[in-house]
Amino acid sequence: MAKRQNFSDQFKAKVALGALRCNKAVQEIAAKKKQLHPNGLSTWKQQAIYCMADGF
Repeated sequence: MAKRQNFSDQFKAKVALGALRCNKAVQEIAAKKKQLHPNGLSTWKQQAIYCMADGF
């Protein structure tokens, strides 16, 4: 069984911001990175949108 990967907060933010900027599907972005699962990327994207309100 494969080990679960741990990603840094900076990496998650960078990928989530990139996903928000482009018009590609989450599956396309995750396939391009090769190490990400689309569900994880969707979660990071939702968390980024939710936490953006704190910045204002």
